[in-house]
Amino acid sequence: MTVPEITPEEQAELDKALYDALNPLASALRSRETGAPANRMWDASPVEVALSVLAAWKVVDGEVKRLTERAAATAGSYGASYEQLGTVWGITRQGARKKWPDAVSRPAPATAGKSTLALFGGTAELVQSPSGAWDWTGRGADGVSRTDVEGAPYVTAEEAAAHAGAFLKEHALAIDEQP
Repeated sequence: MTVPEITPEEQAELDKALYDALNPLASALRSRETGAPANRMWDASPVEVALSVLAAWKVVDGEVKRLTERAAATAGSYGASYEQLGTVWGITRQGARKKWPDAVSRPAPATAGKSTLALFGGTAELVQSPSGAWDWTGRGADGVSRTDVEGAPYVTAEEAAAHAGAFLKEHALAIDEQP
């Protein structure tokens, strides 16, 4: 995707829409600052009027930045890369990452989200799903295996480990059964 260009007609329509949205804001800001009625804003000196318009543009600029961040985050949540965001914005991939650092989520490293628990002669593997939830699969010392499909996914690795540990304890060999 390339940086979009607009036609002169579209530019004129955009300018009109922006000025139409800006004028009431500039009048309201000027009125609050001076105490004068909003409909009398244009009766002030040209410098004061121009500064009121500039102050209104600053507010609009802040809102455009906020909405731009939201649009970048939305695109990132649907799978857009920093390279794509940068292309649309006319900047590099690195520039997009700097501009919107949280827009694109990075996948967790392959080793993250897995661990093994060894207790009571058995083992359990704790696994984190892409959604972030944790589950476990275990094999007790008595040979009984279980995948924890009956329980809801666990919020933390510690919670999954506690349930896996209880399973391993329940399926430990009795002292007289141990080799």
